[in-house]
Amino acid sequence: MAKTERYQNRIELLQGTLDLLILQTLRWGPQHGYGISHAIRMDSGDVLQVDTGSLYPALHRLEKQKWIASDWKTSDNKQRIKVYRLTATGKKRLVQERSRWEQMQEAMGGILNKAKESES
Repeated sequence: MAKTERYQNRIELLQGTLDLLILQTLRWGPQHGYGISHAIRMDSGDVLQVDTGSLYPALHRLEKQKWIASDWKTSDNKQRIKVYRLTATGKKRLVQERSRWEQMQEAMGGILNKAKESES
């Protein structure tokens, strides 16, 4: 496997993880970009922080794939904000992504636990 190919695979994994986090966050209800970022940060105990340079391209990509949709609304302080919501297709995709994530967790756990046993 070429070095650039390994790098691309890493980026895809990160994008896929961010996609899962966004879809899961929107499962709880429509949110604007800052609200999504804030929810991810708070729900991860301040461990995961998504900057706007990663969040908005991901939101645009998910919208293009029809996993989320958006509408312009006026906020309480009279500013126009774009609010994102999960679509029916997005809900199905979330189920698939959660299943893949659980498989990944199980596989990683198997490897890490085996490594831990051999260190003992």
